[in-house]
Amino acid sequence: MLKLFMESKNDGKLPQNSLLVPKTQIPFNLTSIQIMISNLKLKFGRTPNAEPEDIPVPPITVFVGPNNSGKSKVISEIAAFCHSGTQHHNTLILENLTFEDTSEENTLDAIEKYTIPLVPGEMLSPGHIFFGSARGRNQVNIELLKKFIMTPQANNQAYCQWFLTHAILMLDGSSRINLIHEQAAGDLQQPPQSSFQVLLRDDAKRHEVRRIIHEAFDTNFVIDPTFLGRLRIRLSERPPTDNMEERGIHTEAVAFHSKAQPIDLASDGVKAFTGIITELIAGDPRVVLIDEPEAFLHPSLASKLGLEISRAALSENKRVFVSTHSPAFVMGCVHSGAPVNIIRLTYRGGVATSRVLPSKDILELMRNPLLRSTGVLSGLFYEFVVVTESDADRAFYQEVNERLLRFTKGHGIPNCLFINAQNKQTIQTIIRPLRQLGIPAAGIVDIDVLKDGGSTWTSMLTSMNVPEISHNSLAAMRVSVKQAMEATGKNMKRDGGIEILNPGEKEAAKNLLNQLAEYGMFTVPKGELESWLPHTNATGHGPSWLIEVFKKMGEDPASADYIKPSSGDVWEFISKIRSWHFDANRKGIPL
Repeated sequence: MLKLFMESKNDGKLPQNSLLVPKTQIPFNLTSIQIMISNLKLKFGRTPNAEPEDIPVPPITVFVGPNNSGKSKVISEIAAFCHSGTQHHNTLILENLTFEDTSEENTLDAIEKYTIPLVPGEMLSPGHIFFGSARGRNQVNIELLKKFIMTPQANNQAYCQWFLTHAILMLDGSSRINLIHEQAAGDLQQPPQSSFQVLLRDDAKRHEVRRIIHEAFDTNFVIDPTFLGRLRIRLSERPPTDNMEERGIHTEAVAFHSKAQPIDLASDGVKAFTGIITELIAGDPRVVLIDEPEAFLHPSLASKLGLEISRAALSENKRVFVSTHSPAFVMGCVHSGAPVNIIRLTYRGGVATSRVLPSKDILELMRNPLLRSTGVLSGLFYEFVVVTESDADRAFYQEVNERLLRFTKGHGIPNCLFINAQNKQTIQTIIRPLRQLGIPAAGIVDIDVLKDGGSTWTSMLTSMNVPEISHNSLAAMRVSVKQAMEATGKNMKRDGGIEILNPGEKEAAKNLLNQLAEYGMFTVPKGELESWLPHTNATGHGPSWLIEVFKKMGEDPASADYIKPSSGDVWEFISKIRSWHFDANRKGIPL
């Protein structure tokens, strides 16, 4: 491996009167260069009362969570810290970044990569080099720079301000599209200074970008050098027959590129996707921060981008931090096989939390056909989740909640995802993994949940995170209430739920339902979905009842027949679910 230091035979130190001599040919693919951000620490922990924890930083870290939870903010704060090495006065989320010492070999590789050749006529002080990137250059002392890079944690500010600031790239919506604009071709006798220059010279990297773009858009990425002195990206219907047809300026190359489409004419999605991929594979930054990379992209492309970003981060030894609203992007990251941290942020009423989501739990959400079919991964991006027995239940409760949000204050559940299981038994299958990820997921079940004993009942309590010591007492209460209902000779679902019981038995039933509600499982007290809004006189069951009740609820808020929230009934029921969600110390969420 090439070294930048002219070592003496005795001590290996650079003589004080010597100058660094830039090499004319420096290999770009120095994959041993490491930016050892070993840990990050946020200002808050898993729960409102938990201490913040040091979070290991793998090749890719993805921040998810509801709107206004701080995903984009933490990305900007990480970028600011990497530039300065200190917290800014307006830092709200990031507590600290920890850097790991690196070897002398990696240090020399890093210095070599970011050393800038002298411009004719420039002078250097003894023992100094010009060091930097397209983002700026400075004359620095080699020995000090070496010390700062080898021991970054002991020289935090100097490490960031002298070195890391040149190795970081922040990509938002406009900047990643700008990455595809034409670039200078540069001097082929000097090291490459831009990603396009790297791609023109490095066949393997260029072919890898072409593979990814072709798989994503069924078109061929090519670098066009025929505008002398400039390099452009084009999209070709066919790949070049050989490297010379792409890289040359002879007649065949000119004809080939003239038939390809300039990328400037492509959609914003193609531009953004291509810009991110070219910079990750060919660009010089070792730390990349991307805010909402899924912008402009169809979910399938967002998934593809997540997969390729993760693979590139691993293969190019980069550290990538991403904020996203896309379940598809998260799925792509996890499917890549690269080490991934998924951190869920929340913020409500001045209380913030951060929780690292284990990859194995995310994989469970993705691999289980039932969970995947319900879109349960979308729960990562909502503040609250409500799970119902069927699609008719989901549609009704969601509409009730939307009317509460629109016409009342403090009764509806904001930023809430309503999803449906296939029956009451599969509600627990959905709730359990969501709660393991720290997502407050409530369930709504009909009264006949009390019929299910044995392992079914125990499994439901376990999914709700009810302490095991309480299982027997709740099971005994369930049996007693069930027997009391059956003794009436009436159908507990369709004849009134707990209303069919005598006063003493009814109080016992309420106590049982209230205890279940404390852990986020809400039982319809009058029996079933169709017991709500009895004054509408809607008939039927399931979908047929839903169609009729929706018709009677009305669709025009200005109409006198439009049903708005009132006291009691289903309005109060949803309000109780809101209260559980809004309780920062709610029961049922694993610590």
